[in-house]
Amino acid sequence: MKFTHADLSRSWKASCQKTGLILDKALVVFAFGLIPFSATSQTLAPAMRLTKTIVLPGVQGKLDHFAIDLAGNRLFLAATGSGSVQVIDLKTDKVRESIGGLVKPHGLAWDASTGTLYVTDGALAELRAYKGEPFSVAGTIKLSVDADDMMYDNANHMLFVGHGGSDTANAARVAVIDTDHFALIANVGVASHPEGLDFDRETGRLFVNVADSNEVAVIDTAAKALSSQWKVTKAAENVPMAFDREHHLVFVACRTPGTLIALDSLTGREIASLPAAGKADDLFYDPALRRVYLISGAGEVDLFQVDEGRTVRSLSVLQTVPGAKTALFVPSQNLVYLGVPGTAGHAVEIREYSTAEVEAKK
Repeated sequence: MKFTHADLSRSWKASCQKTGLILDKALVVFAFGLIPFSATSQTLAPAMRLTKTIVLPGVQGKLDHFAIDLAGNRLFLAATGSGSVQVIDLKTDKVRESIGGLVKPHGLAWDASTGTLYVTDGALAELRAYKGEPFSVAGTIKLSVDADDMMYDNANHMLFVGHGGSDTANAARVAVIDTDHFALIANVGVASHPEGLDFDRETGRLFVNVADSNEVAVIDTAAKALSSQWKVTKAAENVPMAFDREHHLVFVACRTPGTLIALDSLTGREIASLPAAGKADDLFYDPALRRVYLISGAGEVDLFQVDEGRTVRSLSVLQTVPGAKTALFVPSQNLVYLGVPGTAGHAVEIREYSTAEVEAKK
């Protein structure tokens, strides 16, 4: 069996933690540089390259999800700690606008066809639609406390929003929003608070991570009803999710312990399980390179490769910053935007990483 640099490094660090040994990162890199790896690991190139850093002066605290307006060259960031959504001009790398009046913004979605930005606020328990320049509130739909992540089906103009599950008075549901009329048309109940979502456009199924219940809920979006519930058994706290249409895989990242699990998207069968960093919060699949990017608040981006026969292997680990848990992968740009939270004396940063340099090595 062959092991990559990432597998060996993670295994050694785990062993040292058990024995109480504290490792310097430079020592880890140096030590593993002396180990003769297999041909697989020897050919690895840096899979993500830092291309620039955007500093957001005056923005502090925790961050959540992103969205992007490709035509307008604008990046949207939920600055949860500042109770705002930051609108960044990617031509100048400056804040173009700060949308205030929010308490705990979480999920973002951009509808290019109507120029609408959708924002969930977990504290206000609502979904807001913003339009215009500068942005102003064009509509509000009341949801439950902890309104969170969402997925937009632009072909059918449907928005799916996870909310609720914080207590018995706020049932866990996935709201179905008709964006043409900005109306709540259905609420699909799930076992506990919905986390990451992804969508199979070919079958019209929405996959929903239900972390507290260790399961993936499958929603038939045409019937607007729950069709399946798949148990996640290899690990717990399955928070972020990504769908691989080519290989019919649903990837879920678990926090306890840190694990990436691949499920068959037709049956829910767990077909692969690999160690990963804990505190996973975002997950993306790159169809061009057949790669998975796992974003972790532990200060890592774990990269995995999907090979022929749906074999999944660990590729490399990119060290980032503890707390940098959310990101956005933009396939058309070959870019990953990573949010670095603000701390005392240090403003929020957005780090831009390129994945384009490794296209020839897929």
